[in-house]
Amino acid sequence: MNGFVPALGWTLLHFLWQGLLIGCATALAWAALRNARPEARYAIGCGALLASLAWPAAGLYLRLAGGDATGALFSSALLPAALLAPDSLPDLDLLLRAVVGVWALCAAVLAVRMALGMLWIERSARNTGATHPQLQTRLSRMAQHAGVGRPVRLRVLDNIASPLTAGIWRPMVLVPAALITGMPPHLLDALLAHELAHIRRHDYLINLLQNAIETLLFFHPAVWWISRGVRLEREHIADDFAARQLGEPRRLALALSELERLQFSTHHLAQAANGGDLMSRIKRLLRPAPQTLNWKAAVPLLALAGACLGIYGQAVAADSAPVLERRPIIDFGVCGKPVYPAASLQAKEEGTVNMSFDVNASGKVLGSSVVKSSGHPALDEAARSGIAKCTFKPALAGGKPVSASVKVQYVWSLN
Repeated sequence: MNGFVPALGWTLLHFLWQGLLIGCATALAWAALRNARPEARYAIGCGALLASLAWPAAGLYLRLAGGDATGALFSSALLPAALLAPDSLPDLDLLLRAVVGVWALCAAVLAVRMALGMLWIERSARNTGATHPQLQTRLSRMAQHAGVGRPVRLRVLDNIASPLTAGIWRPMVLVPAALITGMPPHLLDALLAHELAHIRRHDYLINLLQNAIETLLFFHPAVWWISRGVRLEREHIADDFAARQLGEPRRLALALSELERLQFSTHHLAQAANGGDLMSRIKRLLRPAPQTLNWKAAVPLLALAGACLGIYGQAVAADSAPVLERRPIIDFGVCGKPVYPAASLQAKEEGTVNMSFDVNASGKVLGSSVVKSSGHPALDEAARSGIAKCTFKPALAGGKPVSASVKVQYVWSLN
C-alpha cells in the first residue's frame, strides 16, 4: 500500500502513542520544575508542542520516502492482528482512508473557525473600533518604558469583554468600552501593561502557531492539556513583567480581581488579560509560595506512563518473539517498488489492483494473477510484473518455510 492518504492515516494512528509519551514526559518535566521560573516551564511546553508536530511530520516523511521507520514497531499494538492480515488489506485501506477523511473534515472546521475569529477581530478593530487619544497617549508612554520598539495602536470596542492584543507586524490593543468607564485608570493601566508584555514577547504570533498545532492534532487530549499549560505559563510571564513595570504586584492583582468580578469570558485567538485561571494568578501575585508536589495528581500520570510502557513492551515482545506461523511477505528492499507506467502518468491514471502470488519455500514467485483490476490494464500489469520480480519472505508453518499463496493490494496514486 503506497500513496499519501495511507501514509497519513498511519501517521495519525501512531500519534496516539507518540502524543501519550510526549504528554508523560512534559508532565514529569513540569513536576520537576514546579518551583522554577515560568519561562522555564513555558519553554518545556512549547518544546512539547513542537515535538508533537515534528514527530508525526518526520514519520509521514519517512513513510512517503518508503522507510516507515517511525513507530513501525507499534503497528501490532495499534490494530488487531486480523486487520493486519494480507486478506484484510482492503478493510485496512478503507479504515485508513476513513481516519484521514474524518481528521481532514474536523481539522478543516477548526481551521475555518480560527480564520473567522481572526477576521472578526480585524474587522471589528477596523470598522467599529474607536480611538481614545488620552488612553493612546498613556499606552504609548508605557510601551516606550516597557521597551516595545514598535508603535502600538489602541482601539475601543463595545463587543469585547476583556482587553486583548492582536496583530503581528502592527500590534494593537483592543479595550472594551465598558472598562474605560467602569474601571479606575490606574487599574486599567495595569491591564495595559500586561498586554504590552504579550506584544514585547511576540505572543500573538506564538499563539497563532499554537492554535495551528491544536487544529492539526485536535484528536489527542495530551495536546490540549499541554497547550492549556503553555497558555497559563504565558500569562504568568506577562503578569511578572507587568508587575515589574508597575512596581507593585498588588495593583495588577486588583485589576485581575476586578475582571473576575465582572465575569469576563476568555478569548484564545488573541492574547487577553483574563487568560488562564484568574484566581490562581491573583494568589500568585499577592502570595507567591513554593508549589508542593501533589502525589494524588501524579496517579493519572503514572497510569499513563504505565500504559505507554505496556504498549512498548507488547510491541517489543511481538517483534522479538519467534515467528512460527506467517504468510509470505514482500521485501521491497530487494527489488524496489513497481514503476509507474509513463503512459499512465501522462493520462493521470490511478487505482487499486488486487493480486494473488504463489510463493515457494525459498521466497520465489512461481505464479501470479490479477484478482481485481484497477480499471487500467497498464497499471495492473505494472503492479503484477513488478511485484513478481520480488523475493518474498516465505510463509512459515511450525517455524519452517513452506509454499503458499498470498493476496497483495497495490495502490497507484499520483499524490
